[in-house]
Amino acid sequence: MKALVLSSGGVDSTTALALAIERFGKENVMALSVSYGQKHDKEINAAKAVAEYYGVEQMFLDLSKIFQYSNCSLLQQSTDEIPEESYAKQIEETGGEKPVSTYVPFRNGLFLSSAASIALSKECSVIYYGAHADDSAGFAYPDCSPVFHDAMNQTIYEGSGHQLKIEAPFVHMTKADVVKMGLELGVPYELTWSCYEGGDVPCGKCGTCIDRAAAFAANGVSDPALSR
Repeated sequence: MKALVLSSGGVDSTTALALAIERFGKENVMALSVSYGQKHDKEINAAKAVAEYYGVEQMFLDLSKIFQYSNCSLLQQSTDEIPEESYAKQIEETGGEKPVSTYVPFRNGLFLSSAASIALSKECSVIYYGAHADDSAGFAYPDCSPVFHDAMNQTIYEGSGHQLKIEAPFVHMTKADVVKMGLELGVPYELTWSCYEGGDVPCGKCGTCIDRAAAFAANGVSDPALSR
């Protein structure tokens, strides 16, 4: 069995990559990193470092043109600032009725659909991605939810002629749980990047920085990436 892992260079996808390697062996795992018009290349560079660390094949895909009409605050063309507050605070402000401003429209749907075509061409039978419960809470990122995952899995399974499935091993887990698993797997978190800003060091203020720091703190360790 071969596995294709969506690898963003962050905590969750890198842990998913490590888990796939443990299950299938690195010779049967490949990584796919996607550019979507984000404001910096820190994520892609981190994904490259992670793939090199594990010695797995890495592929790249540019989907930036699809998102050129979006004003999502993560994108280069956006006129909005990236919020400097936790996801919980952002969800509170929206009343839990719509995604947060850093939600890229249907990103996981597009990533998984594109990955399905590549996975079939590379004779893979499963796609791993790092969606977890904290991201789908309060409708922040609806394309990280169990309902979304189940629907996409069924769609890809049927659309591939029952050749391909997707797995989100953390979809019912918190980010702290993901980090706990990753620490047990020896994931090189010092190589990863999560911050929405593209500075020399993580800003510590955006939603993903706050989320990440809390996940490591919950496991009684400091974030290894901060020691770089």
